[in-house]
Amino acid sequence: MLALGFDLTILNVALTTLSEELNASTSQLQWIVDSYLLVFAAVLLPAGLLGDRLGRKRLLLAGLAVFGAASLAGAFADGTGGVIVARAFMGLGAAVVLPLSMSMLPAIFPPEERTRAVAIWTGANAVGLPLGPLLGGWLLEHYWWGSIFLINVPVVVAGGLAVAFLLPETRDPAAPRVDLPGTLLSMGGLVALVYGVIEAPVRGWGDPVSVAAFVLAALLLTGFVAWERRAAEPMLNLRLFGDRAFVWAMIAAVTANLLLGGLLFVLPQYLEAVQGNDVFETGLKIIPMLAGLLGGAIATDRAAPRTGHKPVMVVGLLVLAAGLGWAAFTEAGDGYGTAVPWLVVIGLGSGLTLIPAMDAVLAALPAEEAGRGSGLVQTLRQTGGTLGVAGLGSLLAAVYRDHVGTGHLPAEAAAAAGDSIGGAVRVAGRLDDAALLASARDAYVQGMDAVFAACGAGALAVAVLLWLFMPRRAPRDAAPAADARQSDHEHVVP
Repeated sequence: MLALGFDLTILNVALTTLSEELNASTSQLQWIVDSYLLVFAAVLLPAGLLGDRLGRKRLLLAGLAVFGAASLAGAFADGTGGVIVARAFMGLGAAVVLPLSMSMLPAIFPPEERTRAVAIWTGANAVGLPLGPLLGGWLLEHYWWGSIFLINVPVVVAGGLAVAFLLPETRDPAAPRVDLPGTLLSMGGLVALVYGVIEAPVRGWGDPVSVAAFVLAALLLTGFVAWERRAAEPMLNLRLFGDRAFVWAMIAAVTANLLLGGLLFVLPQYLEAVQGNDVFETGLKIIPMLAGLLGGAIATDRAAPRTGHKPVMVVGLLVLAAGLGWAAFTEAGDGYGTAVPWLVVIGLGSGLTLIPAMDAVLAALPAEEAGRGSGLVQTLRQTGGTLGVAGLGSLLAAVYRDHVGTGHLPAEAAAAAGDSIGGAVRVAGRLDDAALLASARDAYVQGMDAVFAACGAGALAVAVLLWLFMPRRAPRDAAPAADARQSDHEHVVP
């Protein structure tokens, strides 16, 4: 999980270096990023089913091997084509590792220890996010570009050895056979959806390509649901959506992921382009949010066993809304010291929301369907994060364009400055235009504040809905049922 966490952000700091060293075009750089995301989205659901059927430990080891081998290949690729292919296979490995590592938790930990296990699992991924820019900046300063991929290999080897020697094999002997039509429909629908989400902010939400991608995604995913309802052996148990505790816990988890995805998109640009930090310093300055998240994990571990999941999630969403509302009053002239408190509060709210939500989801899943259920949850979480970046990024861009002053610039420079804060910083540096730099920074902060306000309102709305509609179960009440299901169906291989 640590390797997957920093792999999501380490590439961001290397794009300029890859462009120079590999002579990569903007389109090729985009595919280096997007090839991972598209394969990742496509494989999450079927990976969970295959784990239930073939053995979760076995497939988890295979996923780690693919991720490690692809990282090694990417490190020594001699062109952009090789890097793109390597990234696609890294997405394949990650799509296997993520749901199956989560699905192993109920098999390894008893209910009274599961919250702590989920906190550690979530924390490992979260630690990797700010670690990515820190590690990437240091590696690129001292080594060649391939080191950002090679660093995954020792982490994967260590993880693989731990899985091989410490984890038991689990599978569901009654798992359905591979549902080929359902698999193809889900893969096609998710690829179309993620492609549309990636392209819409660039091309425009009304662009024919974007619209076609969303229409195709809607058709394929609707077809997937229709097929699953009538299939003799569906890959997805749609009855899970009749469990309100499962549904609302999943909504809370997806909401937290969406908000964090948007936050981690706008925050680094603020710290770099507005406050003038380099990549390494930016990674360091995100750490207060991580500290808050770890604090939320500790609080959840102590509170959830006594109160149940619902109160902790509601409090977490309210804390998250408060932190985002606080952040929405940021001004361009504010120093980093004013951001530290709201970063901590946002991290705290995220930990109090995401960890009990994931624990509640695991508690509601039948043990024999842990792989399939985890695949579903991770698919929705990751899609939510991608939607957060796209939607909130579009809001940021719209407010930024409305407020940045480019009327005095030549057409080409005005287009570059109006496109992004990074473009404005480059144009201002080239033209020695202090007024443009100040205007761009102020415009970006106004856009960022709009994003924070929208996120805060969303967190508050979900908190209210959760309080009203999620059933409150007794603490750990799902555990005996889950344990009973496991004793009836789950097969642990010695």
